[in-house]
Amino acid sequence: MEKVLPIGSIVYLKGGNQKMMILNRGPQAEIEGILTLFDYSASPYPSGVSPKHVMFFNSENIDKVLFEGYSDDDEVRFLEVYNDWIGANAKCVVKG
Repeated sequence: MEKVLPIGSIVYLKGGNQKMMILNRGPQAEIEGILTLFDYSASPYPSGVSPKHVMFFNSENIDKVLFEGYSDDDEVRFLEVYNDWIGANAKCVVKG
C-alpha cells in the first residue's frame, strides 16, 4: 500500500481549489445503501468540520500534499494494524 497520510494533513484534491484537512483514514460511508470504504475523509481548511462539507476520497484523488500531519510511535503502530486490516479485507469491502 502507498503512504497513508496522517490526520491533520492538508491537501488539494484533483480539480479542486479548496484546501482540505484530513480527518480520518479508512472511513466508511453508506452510498446507495452499500457500506463503502474510502482512504480518507476531509473537511475544508481552515473552516473545519461541517457535516454537509465532509468529503470522502481516495489517495488517487489527491493532487498535492501541502502539509503532512503529526506522526509519532502511535501513528507507526496504527499504520501497521491498518495496513494489515486492509490487506486481509481488501476482497471483502466495497472500495469507493
